[in-house]
Amino acid sequence: MSNQIPLLKMSLGSAAPLGATLVSEEAGVTSWNFAVFAPDASALTLCLYLPDTEELLGELNFSGRTGPVWHLQVDGIDSGTLYAFKAAGADNRELGLAFDAERVVLDPYVKQLNRGLSFNQRLYQTKSHYMLAKGVLKPQQFDWQGSVKPQVPREKTVIYEAHVKGITMLHPEVPPPLRGTYLGLCHPAVISHLQQLGITTLQLLPVAAFLSEPRLNALQLSNYWGYNPVSLFAPEPRYQVNDAVSEFKTMVRSYHQAGIEVILDVVFNHTAEAGEDGPVLSFRGLANKHYYLFESHADITDFSQPCNYTGCGNTLNVAHPMVQKLVMDALRYWVTEMQVDGFRFDLATTLAREHKRFNPYAAFFQIIAQDPVLSGVKLIAEPWDVGPMGYQLGQFPAQWSELNDKCRDTFRAFWRGDQGVLPEFTTRLLGSRDIFQKHHKPACCSVNYLTYHDGFTLHDVVSYNDKHNWLNGEENRDGHSHNLSSNHGVEGATKDPLVIANRYQHKRNLVATLLLSQGMIHWLGGDELSHTQRGNNNAYCQDNDISWLDWHLDSDEDDFLQFVRQMLAFRRKYACLQQLSLLDDSYQLHGDKHQITWFLPDGSEKQEHDWHDPQRSGCIFQISNKVSKVSLLFVFNAAETPLNINMPKRQWQLLFDTSIDKGLQQEDANRVSQYQQSAQSISVWQ
Repeated sequence: MSNQIPLLKMSLGSAAPLGATLVSEEAGVTSWNFAVFAPDASALTLCLYLPDTEELLGELNFSGRTGPVWHLQVDGIDSGTLYAFKAAGADNRELGLAFDAERVVLDPYVKQLNRGLSFNQRLYQTKSHYMLAKGVLKPQQFDWQGSVKPQVPREKTVIYEAHVKGITMLHPEVPPPLRGTYLGLCHPAVISHLQQLGITTLQLLPVAAFLSEPRLNALQLSNYWGYNPVSLFAPEPRYQVNDAVSEFKTMVRSYHQAGIEVILDVVFNHTAEAGEDGPVLSFRGLANKHYYLFESHADITDFSQPCNYTGCGNTLNVAHPMVQKLVMDALRYWVTEMQVDGFRFDLATTLAREHKRFNPYAAFFQIIAQDPVLSGVKLIAEPWDVGPMGYQLGQFPAQWSELNDKCRDTFRAFWRGDQGVLPEFTTRLLGSRDIFQKHHKPACCSVNYLTYHDGFTLHDVVSYNDKHNWLNGEENRDGHSHNLSSNHGVEGATKDPLVIANRYQHKRNLVATLLLSQGMIHWLGGDELSHTQRGNNNAYCQDNDISWLDWHLDSDEDDFLQFVRQMLAFRRKYACLQQLSLLDDSYQLHGDKHQITWFLPDGSEKQEHDWHDPQRSGCIFQISNKVSKVSLLFVFNAAETPLNINMPKRQWQLLFDTSIDKGLQQEDANRVSQYQQSAQSISVWQ
């Protein structure tokens, strides 16, 4: 029997939209409609709590049901009241049912949580409602001040990947109360740094509310990155000062006013409810067998065995209509209500699994392509998961961009001095057209990067041969071992000036290669500051100065920051670096058309057989435009010896050389017909 709360009026309500929807508000008193997908539940209860103490106000039974959706309207709720649900039904994992009428669960559509969620074993075992954060029933008004979305074209996009907390925790200009928050992230000093760099798009590690795994709690660690969601809609309260929703919107508004996009790393492949022994927090307690994928034998589903295509214990069943609706509703919410500009989809292969296999024409792709809201935003796929045939680079639709790990690996291998990689290096440099085929896809389908949050930072790529993940509590077994890195003779930090010089030369070569490459550019936040994680290439659980960016720079670090700024400016200056449209590519028939010519060091044109010489560690090529008459000549020399060059056909003016004056660009008025390219360096000429 419900504990009836005085002054509240209940009615059947409506089955749509799902979640808690504000019906009316007057003088701080609100009416809400609640609709919950729970097709196998025998009863559903709304639990209301005081906002300050989370003390139970009362419980109300859902009185309406339409098909699989329970619904209830409640009038007279004080603004700020907290809520959760209880669902009654069978607890039979063999049948895919996990109901517990005594345990509170979160609304899958909850838009705001009152606090960060932390797993407490004692509270969980006793089924105390204090274990769980609660949804907040509060109207949200916000003044966007006329800000508009920048709508940066894909080919001009330069992404800066950052963590809300990590970018500001040690920033000297961000006031201490704002460090690690949405409001700290939009401090003018942070925005100014990105503007000076030339960043167009800020990509945030997951900001949807998440839970640290119980295993990490036991190790006194936490899931710092946030790839363990409990909600797909609610912004993480850990990053708030007072109100996560309004402060997140303030952050987005500030970046839009500065001309910078905001895109989110979203996790729709699994949840924090983990495997069969994981906690019941939301989805599992309402519709377990519908929200998740399960193994099958002889076409019979085994609900006792969740599919683990994600490595996190469970896999969301995005092919199910209601789960698909949940994901699409969440995406549209972030784009319309929170005004973000796009998404990077974690383990995106999982989202397009139909009958457990990846389908390049999956309904997920089709719905997004025709959706008037989602079809116009940036869509970036991590094109793999850990399930069968999970690596699907190049198989996503043309309006999607994909993380190109082959780009990362080839650029690293080339500048580390690996032999026989020159043909693949040039392919990656010019847009990976073996993967993103011309005529069918633009080069900006390829997201080119040197480093990502998972892996070595750029400074660690040139400072460590091996990973050093001991502080993660897994005896250094976690993290990737194939790092294609080089420590230049010393493992880790050093004061040897020669080693330091070689490391910065190596970094300049990698950065110049990335920013001269065809595709969408991804930059790991902190690499421009020479940030080190001290050899940890899997710092997902390091919420400390291993992950937090250090903004105090020495002279070498400051010189490198200036170089990165200048290279980004150089890329913006030349259209052919942003979108190379070749004469034999019919994907785009309007605009400039370019021609590429390859040369040998003696100035003659390169022939087919020259590509098969495994000893070659460099390349020379020209990009020319017959309309603008602009021609650029590129010289890459990864050999340990200088390369003497006869410049092809004419005299050329040097624009920059990564080996000169710590790599800073040179405006050399002299034109030359011969040049000695230093060992392990790059030059560009006009």
